[in-house]
Parts: sequence; structure tokens; C-alpha cells
Amino acid sequence: MQDPIRSITLPTADRGEITLPEPSWCRGHADHRPDALRADILHRGPNVVFVFRGEPVMSAGLVQAPFTTNDIPELDSPALGIAVTPVGRNLDARSVYELAADLDAYADRLRDLADHLTALEGERGA
Repeated sequence: MQDPIRSITLPTADRGEITLPEPSWCRGHADHRPDALRADILHRGPNVVFVFRGEPVMSAGLVQAPFTTNDIPELDSPALGIAVTPVGRNLDARSVYELAADLDAYADRLRDLADHLTALEGERGA
């Protein structure tokens, strides 16, 4: 069964109140400012946050700017994307897979570094 079509009405500085479809994944527009332009409207989904020892390190979530006049997919786009922070870009699915692979490789490098530290600590204690 498909989600019912939702809509939302938002005030804009250049077009007055506009009504637009709201994707089911959108978390709402509580942060929308009435002085924003129509082109600045942004649908955002909930973030997936990577937290280490209580501190957020990175987050990612679905985004779509349906009225943007900017057509730079890595910044804002009418196409659905994933905003990744602190990467500071919107990524398509292929790029998110590349990021995940690079994070896996980085995790391996961190493990190597930890192994090296463990070995050094063992040498110092012997």
C-alpha cells in the first residue's frame, strides 16, 4: 500500500504561501523561515548519525530541494540525494557506497595503527 500523498503550505518571501507535496520521508519544516525564497525550500529526512564516545562525528540524510534553480547535484538539486556532514556535499547512491568503502578502508588503517600502538606498548613493557 502506498503512503497517502501529503502536502504542506509554507510562506515564502518571493511567492507568498505555496502548497507543495511533501515526501513521506520528510521530517517536516519546523526550521522553515517565512523570509526564505521558494527556491530555498528543502525536504530533509531524519539523519543517520555516527557517534563516537558521545560525540557526533558524521551524519547523513535524504534531501531534496524541489524548486532550486541551482543544478549542482553536490550542493542542491531537485533530484533526491543524501546530504553528508562533514563532507559538506549531497551524494548520490553510488557516491555514498564509495564513501562507505573509503570509511571501511579508513577503519582498517585505524586498526593497523592500534595494532602498531599495542606492539609499541608491548616492547616498552618488556
